Amino acid sequence: MRIAVFLDQSFPPDSRVENEAYSLIKDGHEVHMFSLNFKGLKPGLEEVNGIHVHRIKANRLLYKASALAYDWSWFHKQVAKKVKVFIDDVKPDALHVHDMLIAKAVMDINDTHYQLPLTLDLHENRPEIMQFYPHLQKFPGNRLISIEKWKHAQNELIKRANKVVMVTPEAIDVAVKDTGCSLEKFISLPNTIEPEIYLNYPVRKEILQKYRKGFDIVYVGDTGLRRGLDTALRALKIILVEIPQAQLVIVGKSTEDHYLKEIVEAEGLSANVLFEGWQDVSLFPSYIMGAEVCISPLKRNKHHDTTLANKLFQYMAGERPVVASDCPSQINIVESCQCGLVHKAEDADDLAQKLLELYKNPAKAREMGENGKKAVLDQYNWKSTSKPLLAYYASLP
Repeated sequence: MRIAVFLDQSFPPDSRVENEAYSLIKDGHEVHMFSLNFKGLKPGLEEVNGIHVHRIKANRLLYKASALAYDWSWFHKQVAKKVKVFIDDVKPDALHVHDMLIAKAVMDINDTHYQLPLTLDLHENRPEIMQFYPHLQKFPGNRLISIEKWKHAQNELIKRANKVVMVTPEAIDVAVKDTGCSLEKFISLPNTIEPEIYLNYPVRKEILQKYRKGFDIVYVGDTGLRRGLDTALRALKIILVEIPQAQLVIVGKSTEDHYLKEIVEAEGLSANVLFEGWQDVSLFPSYIMGAEVCISPLKRNKHHDTTLANKLFQYMAGERPVVASDCPSQINIVESCQCGLVHKAEDADDLAQKLLELYKNPAKAREMGENGKKAVLDQYNWKSTSKPLLAYYASLP
């Protein structure tokens, strides 16, 4: 089967998108990707790990307009023109749209001209998480963008799709309640790793040299304040009393990093915090290998409670114990796999106590790391978790 995949950004990188395409190709399908080329990568058609990537010209105006995609119809009208040209050229048997941003444009064109089976793949509950975007906290974003319109649009897109892929069962439960759609319409596909790709990244010695002989705590991923790194910094201040050599290594970035750096300065933590900035996923195993413990201190909200960051599985694959906040989806993984400890979200004292517990019990920490690695190899890997998606595509005529 020839599958047209639609992505609202430049490709690569995107681990989830690549993993899905990789699995579909291994299962005998041909994958053509529509990729809005906002980053100015090599234009035209390029094959990336077996994926036929069609980079579609997209200018800065279109990028800016994407923020108003469900508040202003111009964005979808422009994208729809590009979508039709692409579908006419590729002649796919099925459509697979990642996230909601360009989903309306794809669905409108498909309904009008093709009526192909269409899968909507929601990586996150975008309307819920948009509430925490910095540009929606101030003028003009807070006046121009309506969260309620985006919520309504997401529910309508779910209803229109033939199949909907979501990250967790918890997210599906919310969608079923909000839309009234049948549970059978949904597939749960967490952001697990593809061991054949992830575990083969080479270890970089220059990264390992940054670690001290002590207690190194690693965080990888987006560093927006909703991710809880302000809690982690305050927990670090507490544990330094007992572990003066402790170090927090932050691998990622966001527009809110200046707030984190202000906390570091105010708390006198400069000697114990490394801001590594955004790094390619291929370097994550090296950073994780140097850690004694890895953290995911997400703050509680409707989105975080129903999603799973792929960092959890990256930590587990690296055989390191995890300390995660008490978002239900994180609790389910950490406790069922016995791969770490759970702390109360936004509670620096509780996070500090959990970190100290692992520091004082290295055998326990090592066992949790081993449990996590085993869970990834046995269950939480892409080969296992992608089976429902592959079965669905195999069922299509």
